[in-house]
Amino acid sequence: MDLHVTVSGRRDLAGQIYRQLRERIVEGRLAGGTRLPSTRDLADQLGVSRKTTLDVFERLLAEGYLIAKRGSGTFVADTLERLPARAPGHPNAQIRAALAQSGTSNAARTAPRAADEDTPPWWQTQTEALALPRPDPRLACDFAGGITDKTRFPFDVWRRCITDALRVQARGQGAYRDPAGEEKLRLAVSRYLAFNRAVASNWDDVIVTQGAQQALALLARVTLRPGDTIAVEDPGYPPAREAFGALGAKVVPVPVDADGLIVDQLPKDARVVYVTPSHQFPLGMPMSLARRVALLEWAQTHGALVIEDDYDCEFRFEGRSLEPLKSLDNAGLVAYVGTFSKTIFPELRVGYMVPPAALKGALLRARQTADCHGCVLTQTALADFMLNGHFARHLRRVHQTYAERRARLLGHLRGPLAAWLEPVMPNTAGLHLAARLVDGADENALLAAARAASVGLHALAPFYLQTPVQAGFLFGYGGVESAQIDAALDSLATHLAAA
Repeated sequence: MDLHVTVSGRRDLAGQIYRQLRERIVEGRLAGGTRLPSTRDLADQLGVSRKTTLDVFERLLAEGYLIAKRGSGTFVADTLERLPARAPGHPNAQIRAALAQSGTSNAARTAPRAADEDTPPWWQTQTEALALPRPDPRLACDFAGGITDKTRFPFDVWRRCITDALRVQARGQGAYRDPAGEEKLRLAVSRYLAFNRAVASNWDDVIVTQGAQQALALLARVTLRPGDTIAVEDPGYPPAREAFGALGAKVVPVPVDADGLIVDQLPKDARVVYVTPSHQFPLGMPMSLARRVALLEWAQTHGALVIEDDYDCEFRFEGRSLEPLKSLDNAGLVAYVGTFSKTIFPELRVGYMVPPAALKGALLRARQTADCHGCVLTQTALADFMLNGHFARHLRRVHQTYAERRARLLGHLRGPLAAWLEPVMPNTAGLHLAARLVDGADENALLAAARAASVGLHALAPFYLQTPVQAGFLFGYGGVESAQIDAALDSLATHLAAA
């Protein structure tokens, strides 16, 4: 068969062909079971080298969109035939109907359930404040997660962007702004997502928030009432669980395996499912394509919202990344959440979301009630930083830095520390690695050796709610220089050997 694929110019030929084939598969125009032409025939049809078409097929095979049958050829996988289609009538009708049925519309939030009247507020049940990642300055090296390297950030360029934004602000009126954020930044984010993450969105679909944490809190606020069930990955991200619990939601942990969240174990009454499919936090595996399709199918069947947290998708060091769950969502079931905390630094406090259209109005009203809008100066400067290409250049530079640190860390875990720790694989992205204790290793002995070596280690146990804990540690390398990694882990290995 001939495939209608348009190749423009001679740049990124493999990328052009890949995106068009993937789009046709996701949209169903290339049905499951369809036999594709050979890489040689396709190369002849398109006037490109066979290596180009081989690269495209290898990527689609690795991501699960195609299957190869020895002696028969290459076929479109039938997994995607179960993807929910857009519901008839109003866009996002599935989510809208679910909200109406459960009474979680914005207007209904003033009437909490009677059964919850005797339940104390979440903050009264907590004994201590939520601990955010902070390295201990007293240690020679601390592998705290969630830390970025600010020394690599181009502050001279950022200063110019801030100065230009000040001039713009000085010329404007002293008035309140759009709770969705500055239009220019929303445009920059939508372009970035379309090009880098295959999330097709108009600038008006984007809502800028005070970090990803506010996006999660707003989504929970407009979709959940006290007592409603939200399913989260176990192990998972504690600040997200705390945001949902603070609103009185019933947080139900669902275990993960090598393919990500186990969809078959989702509670049937879950109104919302929170996942990190590109890089599961904290273990690191990506959610398989088959599991992604199953999750979207489950969400449509149960009228649930899926919150996708794509928290550090920019840093991938091996293989090809799967596009976000949002890029497979034809039915308006997924709210996509991103952040600049990992790509720039957490103090910036800028995140964003691309929610289903059915939720946008309620989210903007909730945002206006919470804090009206974010910092206009920061948003204007960040928009210039992105649209003028500085953000892309910064990502390329720090990607090389983090790749070297990751390689150093893996070298130690697979070398001198292999008797005690084993990296959880595949773990090909992000700014941290998870490592399990090998059978027979003593966690207390390892922690004692780390203290003696002035090394900060952070156990995996706090990330678990119900699933049996996998003993091990999370190694964040975003804020640790390569030389520090070598010195710290050499010292740790020496203390362990002596003990």
